[in-house]
Amino acid sequence: MNMATLQNDAVSEQLKQTTCPYCGVGCGVDVSCNVSERAITLDKVIGTPEHPANYGRLCVKGTNLLETNDLSGRLLHPTVAGRSVDWDTATDLIADKITSTVTKYGADAVAFYVSGQLLTEDYYIANKLMKGFIGSANIDTNSRLCMSSAVAAYKRAFGEDVVPCDYTDLENTDLLVITGSNAAWAHPVLFQRIERAKQKNPNMKVVVVDPRQTETCTIADMHLAIAPGSDVALFNGLLAYGEKTGRINHTNVEAFCNGLVDTLAGLDDLHVEDVARLCDVDLAQLFAFYALFCEQKRVVTFYSMGINQSSSGVDKAQSIINCHLAFGLIAKAGCGPFSITGQPNAMGGREVGGLANMLAAHCDIEDPDHIEAVKTYWNAPVMPQKQGLKAVDLFNEMEQGKIKFVWIMGTNPVVSMPNRRQVERALEMCETVVVSDIVKANDTLQFAHIALPATGWSEKDGTVTNSERRISRQRGILPAPGQAKHDWQIMCDVARKMGFSEAFNYSHPSQIFSEHAGLTGFRNNGKRQLDLSLLHGLNEKEYNDLSPVQWPFQASLALDSASQNKAILPQRPFANKQFSTPSGKANIIPVAYRPPLQITSTAFPYIVNSGRARDQWHTMTRTGKAAKLHAHMTHASVHVHPKDACSLSLKNGQLVSLESEVMLANLVKAPSHAQPTQPVIYPVKIDDSVRKGEVFIPIHWSAQWGSHCHLGALYASAVDPISGQPELKHAAVSIKPAVYNIQGHVFLNDGVDENTVQQSNDYWRKTPLENDKCGSAMSFDVASNGTRRETVQHLLRALPGTAQVIHCHHQTRSVCIALNDNKLCFIAVLDDVCGDQSESPSTAINTELNADGLSALASQLLGEEVDAQTQQQLLRGHVDERFIQGNLVCSCFAIREKSIVDAIEEGAVTVAALGDKLKCGTNCGSCKPALSQLIDRSLVIATQSQ
Repeated sequence: MNMATLQNDAVSEQLKQTTCPYCGVGCGVDVSCNVSERAITLDKVIGTPEHPANYGRLCVKGTNLLETNDLSGRLLHPTVAGRSVDWDTATDLIADKITSTVTKYGADAVAFYVSGQLLTEDYYIANKLMKGFIGSANIDTNSRLCMSSAVAAYKRAFGEDVVPCDYTDLENTDLLVITGSNAAWAHPVLFQRIERAKQKNPNMKVVVVDPRQTETCTIADMHLAIAPGSDVALFNGLLAYGEKTGRINHTNVEAFCNGLVDTLAGLDDLHVEDVARLCDVDLAQLFAFYALFCEQKRVVTFYSMGINQSSSGVDKAQSIINCHLAFGLIAKAGCGPFSITGQPNAMGGREVGGLANMLAAHCDIEDPDHIEAVKTYWNAPVMPQKQGLKAVDLFNEMEQGKIKFVWIMGTNPVVSMPNRRQVERALEMCETVVVSDIVKANDTLQFAHIALPATGWSEKDGTVTNSERRISRQRGILPAPGQAKHDWQIMCDVARKMGFSEAFNYSHPSQIFSEHAGLTGFRNNGKRQLDLSLLHGLNEKEYNDLSPVQWPFQASLALDSASQNKAILPQRPFANKQFSTPSGKANIIPVAYRPPLQITSTAFPYIVNSGRARDQWHTMTRTGKAAKLHAHMTHASVHVHPKDACSLSLKNGQLVSLESEVMLANLVKAPSHAQPTQPVIYPVKIDDSVRKGEVFIPIHWSAQWGSHCHLGALYASAVDPISGQPELKHAAVSIKPAVYNIQGHVFLNDGVDENTVQQSNDYWRKTPLENDKCGSAMSFDVASNGTRRETVQHLLRALPGTAQVIHCHHQTRSVCIALNDNKLCFIAVLDDVCGDQSESPSTAINTELNADGLSALASQLLGEEVDAQTQQQLLRGHVDERFIQGNLVCSCFAIREKSIVDAIEEGAVTVAALGDKLKCGTNCGSCKPALSQLIDRSLVIATQSQ
């Protein structure tokens, strides 16, 4: 409907289709909109039923997209040195800074650090500007932290960065090996497809390889809890076992592979017993896994960050690919080494050359013919002749003063990079730091000299490519808010002011996509699988109407009756066993086990592993806005094995300090712009799913959410020598109690000053609370080395001047509440933790008060009028039973653990039965693994009690 025809503010209901902006699954999203002459409002989202990535499914993050889409906290206008300016001023300054930097120091003094959350069109312009017109390859991306090891392994095995699988292979295999991936949490929609496939085919087997017993293990027939970093030993052992048992057909394999004999020769002395020792797994279990793998005609090995984020990540991926090539388990349905990406457009970034060691269109940055082809196509004045700086190297060079200008787009490297303190120092050293983002505050923006407001999901307009090589449209639905612009527009504005108007004269993303598609076919001649040239020349309408399409593809002879264009038919990569190497054969490459670089010692005896939480995304600049998405995991904890907790005398919830060698080395070199250098502190969660001597910490919580949430500070700048991907799954640390005089909880609504609460305590972490009565509500866990009374007095400064304060000091606890306009606006509960704990607590107060119960109570009562009786109950810490329901399990329907356990005890002993009774698991399905775990645990407890 034409907006101009709407009269009297009439509202039209419309359906817009776009793509989810989170993980690499690439789910289609249907957005219901109310459109009037004055505005467009988004009403609800569901999964697109016909989208081949998700067929209507969405995880809890996708289901709650609208909860994170408001303008609170958005960056809405350009700033220079913290002051608002117009766009001309900002882009003039950036163009001048780049030009003067190149003139004075050379092109390699300029760097871009971009993101897998950019759209392909944004990525293409960044790559074109940096490599073809500035003349440096110093453009890298946070995808370096995600999948660059997988890229390098595919390229050296196949000659090209091509994932040779698609999602249907996960559903049509005999054996699925999931390694280095907690798919149940990181890629829940795919996990549900796998779970359903296993239900339909009881003969399908699933093996999970992971040091932790994660939620993904709920569908596993076997769990191999290998020692961290030992994956190469595991898969080399499999290859050797296959050779010794006659599984490998040398004639067949050598027809399409090079390197088989040399690789096997290097494994002659490797025995299964050696592998069991290196991997620290049971010998019988290892034999069973190897036999199972060798018996199958269809096998998919599905891997992610646990493989890639390693100082030997390329070799790990290569060891997996070697097995698939040697066993002939590739280039056919239900088979292949399948690397899953963590970001929505990591694959699109790979297509356009977004990494520092590649060119656009899968061209090689060190191949003179490829360099000349791209330069010709772009009509570029300059081109780099060598690789640029990979992410860790880039910040190393910046710290040394060699990078004078950096433009960071859509990413938060202070949080996501290893060696946080070094990244902070590097940004402080850099003469000009430009940050394009959608938020006005994060850990990186505090270093920005120039901040630029970019569009976000629901506003951005372009394409993304998911982990199975499927290109989908992420359509703009809402207008850009404030003065925000698309990333490609911002860069084109700067490029034109640098004198490159003709090359960056785009008015619509369809023009950029068409140019990108044309480049993939330019001088390709069938040499590379990535050839999108059939999509070159799409007009704006055809681009806007583009359906999801998977490469490689060809045009069919039959006409598509709807469009009268040739239909595009996808093809399986390397289906004819012809690869993108000079010989046309794939490469099996010898690799050897190497231990992680960050090894344990007497001083640092514990291994830190890190990973994703179910309901959060990266550094939480979006998901952090939705209180509902905090309820499942309210904060980051350090997960410690019970035996380690016992040896360290630790209890659940106790604060502990973690230190590493690199962190201690950085203590004396803190940058002035950063927060004061502090230890890394988390509460303990005793958890028998981790191995003894190892701990796990979720990655998402940053300094925006806690005073001591600096996980990246524990990791050294250890990288894979080929890919440059950091070792973010393995750090060596010490653990000791973090001692404070008092600890407690503070709850407040939006009329109370958060900053004062933070400043009143030596330690804090915060969590949004669901509350529809007072705008917003926040929960703080706090600790201090002051006294209770002193801390209360400091906290009271956060209250509005009209607040009525009531507080009560008990023997070991202080409770304070405040009302504003007779409505509850503040609760503080502070406990002594360092006094004489032998004293009997006052009988007037509930000293065993549950923090979850307090949070539930605060969510309910903040913003409400509370009578005298309720006030007294609060002061005594008496919480009604209805508030003490345990951890949230199902975010969609707010179902907590106690309700689920009660239902199981009443006979609902399957996930389906729980869904029928409570609705949990019936919407997005992300909680199904947790439901299975609760059922198993309850049945074990019931058996033990009989």
